[in-house]
Amino acid sequence: ERAIARHEVREIEQRHTVDGPRQDGTLDEEDDVVIIYNRVPKTASTSFTNIAYDLCAKNKYHVLHINTTKNNPVMSLQDQVRFVKNVTSWKEMKPGFYHGHISYLDFAKFGVKKKPIYINVIRDPIERLVSYYYFLRFGDDYRPGLRRRKQGDKKTFDECVAAGGSDCAPEKLWLQIPFFCGHSSECWNVGSRWALEQAKYNLINEYFLVGVTEELEDFIMLLEAALPRFFRGATELYRTGKKSHLRKTTEKKLPTKETIAKLQQSEIWKMENEFYEFALEQFQFVRAHAVREKDGELYILAQNFFYEKIYPKSN
Repeated sequence: ERAIARHEVREIEQRHTVDGPRQDGTLDEEDDVVIIYNRVPKTASTSFTNIAYDLCAKNKYHVLHINTTKNNPVMSLQDQVRFVKNVTSWKEMKPGFYHGHISYLDFAKFGVKKKPIYINVIRDPIERLVSYYYFLRFGDDYRPGLRRRKQGDKKTFDECVAAGGSDCAPEKLWLQIPFFCGHSSECWNVGSRWALEQAKYNLINEYFLVGVTEELEDFIMLLEAALPRFFRGATELYRTGKKSHLRKTTEKKLPTKETIAKLQQSEIWKMENEFYEFALEQFQFVRAHAVREKDGELYILAQNFFYEKIYPKSN
C-alpha cells in the first residue's frame, strides 16, 4: 500500500512539473488552500469523504487519506513536524483535502503563517458507540469480506452492558472530546473537565464548521455555499448519488431504554453528551443565519451585506 501511495505521489508531482508552476513559484490565493477533516470513527465520515473523492477531479483539488499505524489518533512529535511541513509546503497537493482519524493538531505551535481549514462531524455519543461496537464484530456493507477484530463475538450491545464488558464500558464513549482537544496529554485522560473545555474552545475558534451525523445534508449544503472551490455540486451529489449512505454497519441492534439509561448514569457520558449538545447548538446557530425554509425545502441566503459611504470620492 505504501509503495502504491508513493507511486501515486510521484505521478502527481511529475504532472505538476510538466504543466509548469508559476514563474515566481507561488500559488494563486484560491489554490493555496488546505482543508483537514480529522474524522471521528463511525460518524458517517466515509459517506462524506466519498463525496470529496467524487468531486475532486471536477473541482480540481487533491484528496489525501492520512493513514496512521494502527489508526493511532496521536502523532509522535517528529511526525507532527513532518505532517505540518507537508500540509503547508507541498504545493503539488494544493488545493488539498486531507482526511484521517487523527486528533486536532494546532499548526500555530509550529510557526506556520497560514493555517489549514479544519472541519468535522460528530454524532450522538451512545449511537456512535453502538455503531462502532457492531462494526468491530460484523463489519459493514462497504467491505463485507474484510475480517474484523471482534468477528465471531455474537454478544449484543445490551448483553455487553449488562455484563459490564470492556467494549461497551462508559470509558469507550471518551473519543469525540479528545479528537477535538488535540495532542495534549490531558486530552486523553478519561473524564477530564479541562479536556472538555479545550475541545469546546477548539470547536469554536479553530474549526470552520462542525456538523452532526443526524443532519449531514445540511452540513454539506453549508460547506458548498461557503467553500464552493471544494464543494460545488456536493449537495446534489449527496441527494441523488448512490454513495449518500454508502457505509452501513450490519447486524446492528438498537439498545434498550434500560441499557441507555445505565450508560447515561456515567459522568463520562454526561461530558461527551455535553460536548455533543454544545456542537449541535453551534451548528444550528450557523445554519439559522445561513438558510431559510420555503415549501419544506431549505435554501441558502444570498449575500446580505454591502459597502457604502466609500471615501475619498474618486474624480
